[in-house]
Amino acid sequence: MKIGDTVRVIKIPADLPKDNAPLQTLFRGCLNKTFKIAGFDDDLVELHVGEAFGKPAEQHQIWLEPSHVKLVEA
Repeated sequence: MKIGDTVRVIKIPADLPKDNAPLQTLFRGCLNKTFKIAGFDDDLVELHVGEAFGKPAEQHQIWLEPSHVKLVEA
């Protein structure tokens, strides 16, 4: 995977804080949606996901392990 590739979020982290409803909503709202890889932070894939919530893509970002996304289009 590289920057610009399209991936589908297939899983969310199991260790998200249960008492952080906004964070839970953010990650759940991305599940099964596709995004372009914006970058990498060590081993994590950076996705700009604002469009899933009707906002500019850059307004919300998430970082996921590569095992939580599936390559859709290189």
